[in-house]
Amino acid sequence: METKSRTEYSAHNTTVAMFSRAFAIVMGYVLRIVFTHTLSASYVGINGLFMDILNILSLSEMGLETAISYALYRPIADNDIEKQKSVMRLFRRFYNTVAVVVFGLGLLVIPFMDVLVKNQQEVGHITFIYILYLVNTSLSYMLVYKKTMMDAHQLMYIGTVYKTTSWAVQDVVQIIFLVTTHNFYIYLFVNIATTLISNILISKKADSLYPFLREHDAKPLPKEEMGANFRNIRAMLMHRLGNVAVNNTDNLILSSVVGIMSVGCYSNYYLVIASVQQVLTGCFQGITASVGNLSVTSDAKKVREVFKSVFFVTHWLYTFAAICLFELLNPFVELSFGKQYVFAEEIVLVLCINFFLTGMRKAALVFRDSIGLFWFDRHNAVITAVLNLVISIILAKRLGTIGVFMGTTISMLMTTVWVEPYVLYKHHFKAPVSEYFIRYAAYVIEAAAVWFVTDMICSHITGGCIYEIIVRGIICVIVPNIIICVIHYRTPEFRFVAGKIKQLVEKRIHG
Repeated sequence: METKSRTEYSAHNTTVAMFSRAFAIVMGYVLRIVFTHTLSASYVGINGLFMDILNILSLSEMGLETAISYALYRPIADNDIEKQKSVMRLFRRFYNTVAVVVFGLGLLVIPFMDVLVKNQQEVGHITFIYILYLVNTSLSYMLVYKKTMMDAHQLMYIGTVYKTTSWAVQDVVQIIFLVTTHNFYIYLFVNIATTLISNILISKKADSLYPFLREHDAKPLPKEEMGANFRNIRAMLMHRLGNVAVNNTDNLILSSVVGIMSVGCYSNYYLVIASVQQVLTGCFQGITASVGNLSVTSDAKKVREVFKSVFFVTHWLYTFAAICLFELLNPFVELSFGKQYVFAEEIVLVLCINFFLTGMRKAALVFRDSIGLFWFDRHNAVITAVLNLVISIILAKRLGTIGVFMGTTISMLMTTVWVEPYVLYKHHFKAPVSEYFIRYAAYVIEAAAVWFVTDMICSHITGGCIYEIIVRGIICVIVPNIIICVIHYRTPEFRFVAGKIKQLVEKRIHG
């Protein structure tokens, strides 16, 4: 296989991830429109609720993918095939166990359906529907560990293409059945079939690239390495808990405190926000393996300089995306799903702030995970989980829907926003974390100013939904990006990123 530079691998992975996710978003959007027009709002709410329940159950996955990737970076850099085989042997057993554990824990949720779902009479056969979701989630862990081998070799784009293709086929088939039958059960059976077939195909591709995965003579890892891997897994379990608390409990609180209809409204917003988040996350996933390779082959000073550039890109992307979401979400939701699904502007503002705060963590998270610093901020995740649940429930009872999302904002500001970069700077960069916080504050102030200017211009644009989406979209593309370019074009980070892009373009042109 042709060897490329880290920059080339990152660019290839990022490009494929962005275009693949963009395509998947379009297909998912069409599917969502068909879903909301062929099934009732209660089914929309049930879909969002059960997905969140199963995301919580997936805590038992314990961050295995991240732990596998980190464990593989050194053996891959050293071309140690035997060590790679041993690592994959260990994690194959873990993933098979996880599939069983997820299914078992999922069954334990069934007796509590009356608490989790209000007004069950609006949707029949709740338990059966939930079991179908549970089966799909459990199957998602079968054979998927082999994809991580490709990701760790900086070939993430291969798995991305396979997954995106399978999702596209799934969406087309589901749309056909929803339009022709209006049958929610067939919709779910298609999910299950797609998950199984996709994982089988990815597994076979990994076997063809790395034939040693089919060998059965892998030796167990030494005890000290086993201990280190278990320690990383325990730490990642706690990180998963924090992520779930921040991202996947909103629907549960809305359903139990406000009602299932509010879940249906939020699910439409979440579809759009999560889709944008997935595209941007794909960008950063595309560089994760390259950062891991960099961390085991370069000193901390060089890694720190690259981090500054990645942090700048993070600020630019998420500032631009948050502004676009704020200006376009309401007309988009009204056009797509109907006026009855539209939230008040202040709720949308809080959702977009949460999106921005989550995004600004990406640079620190990518470097923390690639370098293997899972252990040092493990308690932060538990504290975040507790704070998010308590504050969201209290505010939801007092303020309703907006209180749930404000709880998420407050919990992030109190914990993850500052703890994750602190760990990175203290334990790897060995540099004052004040450098990061000064830069973070400057970026937030800049984002707020750009947001304000863009909103002032967009506020004068009124009319039909399509007109607002087109004109506001043009404004959002032009204004924020021009301002950010003017502010930063002389900075080292801007020049570093521009230089890398120029280098890649020239190499493409000249062959």
